Amino acid sequence: MSGHVNILKLCVGAEAVEDLIRWQESQKHRWPDGIPRHVTRMWPKREAEVLAGGSLYWVFKGLVLARQRIRALDSVTGEDGIARCALVLDPEVIRTVPAPRRPFQGWRYLPANEAPADLPKERACEEPLPPELAQALADIGLR
Repeated sequence: MSGHVNILKLCVGAEAVEDLIRWQESQKHRWPDGIPRHVTRMWPKREAEVLAGGSLYWVFKGLVLARQRIRALDSVTGEDGIARCALVLDPEVIRTVPAPRRPFQGWRYLPANEAPADLPKERACEEPLPPELAQALADIGLR
């Protein structure tokens, strides 16, 4: 059994991995050290497991397509005075084997043994399969 757990999150407002990459590049000036962050309302109760090698897996239009290693968790206070959790992410966006996911609110834990595999570098530019086809392949044990 692995000693870490991942976080799964919908990439709201992005149609493709390239949208996430472009957005993070455009926001560098807002982060104190230029390192990307994703701010979420809830602090992970399983913080030690997340920080033991976990990644943030991004869901685009019903498919997990990418991940970013979680480097740290920072407490940040919003303009409304409410404390939130900033997931400090590795700038490298790693594409994964497409894996279907149903819509959900917020974020979810993703056990290491259920996380989709990284795509080999030579396949990183491939277009993902349509969600229905990806689901059908997953249902029969193929990805």
